[in-house]
Amino acid sequence: MSPQRKAYLQLHTSVLLWGFTAILGKLISLQETPLVWYRILLTCLSLLFIPNIIAEVRKVNRRDFWQLCGIGCLVCLHWVCFYGSIKLSNVSVALSCLATTSFITAFIEPLLRRKKPKLYEMFLGVLIIPGIYLIFYFTGNYQDGIILGLLAAFLSATFTVFNKMVIDKHEPRSMTLIELGCGFAFLSIFMPVYIWAFPENLLLPTGRDWLYLLVLAVGCTTLPFVLALRALKQLSAFASTLTVNLEPIYGIIMAMFYFNEDKDLNLQFYIGTGIILLAVFVHPLLKKLFEKESA
Repeated sequence: MSPQRKAYLQLHTSVLLWGFTAILGKLISLQETPLVWYRILLTCLSLLFIPNIIAEVRKVNRRDFWQLCGIGCLVCLHWVCFYGSIKLSNVSVALSCLATTSFITAFIEPLLRRKKPKLYEMFLGVLIIPGIYLIFYFTGNYQDGIILGLLAAFLSATFTVFNKMVIDKHEPRSMTLIELGCGFAFLSIFMPVYIWAFPENLLLPTGRDWLYLLVLAVGCTTLPFVLALRALKQLSAFASTLTVNLEPIYGIIMAMFYFNEDKDLNLQFYIGTGIILLAVFVHPLLKKLFEKESA
């Protein structure tokens, strides 16, 4: 197998595993906050087995360390909102909302990085509004889940932009450990408040939950992270972006298979999701076209 084909296989495997995180979120009986707490804990423990990762963390200066800590808190809140969206609606609705992340980024990135906005990205951002409208107003009693899903997309766009601003200064592995470690500490501080506010919610995983959590942490977080990094050494940014855009599709198809969610969703949902996914796939094509012309 050629190195490029191997890289495509690695990246598609990563995207498929990322899409499966939503399925596991539905299967795990824990609510979103303790679920994320256990996911981050197990992921951090698995990252510690990566050779030389502690030495890489020690090279990060104090100022950058606290910046990464802040990003980690955003990642933590993103996961809480994402799994909250799944619990309040279903996997398909949550993933459809998450598919708006790249277009929310088109509006946030120019503000945070003080860059000139790109007109084609602004156009695509406006294009998905009808899709969101159809999903929000014609998808049963899932409005609370949709709101949390869109908030998860906003948080994902925000921490992605911040990560882009610091990625060149650090090793991705050490960044991940610092961010998730600080996210774990952040969520741990607020866990007593959560326990006080929701004393009836389950805090300890069941026997089957432990298995799902291990798969989520190692198989759907650490493993795809390593595979994606290896794939990026062989593939262009355009090819990588186009492949990662398959994640919502993989997740929605798996949700139909595991939970028969197609029976709970109407035609307007699929039209709205189709509009969003169309914009998602058109985005890298327009990016390649317009940025090549302006080069």
